[in-house]
Amino acid sequence: MKQLLRRIGQTVALTLPVILVTTGTLAVTRVPWAPPTGLDQQVVAASSSDGSIGRTSAGSADSPRDALRTDLLNELDAHNPGTALDLLERTMREKPSLTPYCTELASELGRAAVRKYGGDVQRARSFARPVCDGSFAAGVTT
Repeated sequence: MKQLLRRIGQTVALTLPVILVTTGTLAVTRVPWAPPTGLDQQVVAASSSDGSIGRTSAGSADSPRDALRTDLLNELDAHNPGTALDLLERTMREKPSLTPYCTELASELGRAAVRKYGGDVQRARSFARPVCDGSFAAGVTT
């Protein structure tokens, strides 16, 4: 009996890492890492007509973080959390100075997604992407 249990344990110990690596690799290959062509035009269309991004109604500029937060939340309201996460990812790539705020912004997007879908956590979670270490998913659950 001991040998049988040991044999089962060894089999699991050898096959489990292979299964985990394989499923992880398959999951990563299904993630849309690069935005589809034409997405840049949608972002331009989502910004204001005079080209100013993150301006208040009085015309004074917000901080870059606040401007990005406003743009992300507007994108989420206008389209869906996926397009807002694409915008966040692209902005982090184009403006590395904003990366310290990435986790905070992604988490806030997660909470806003839950609010948008009336508390439906599953629907909000379906838009999760590996942006900012999964902070969007963490925001969905809080």
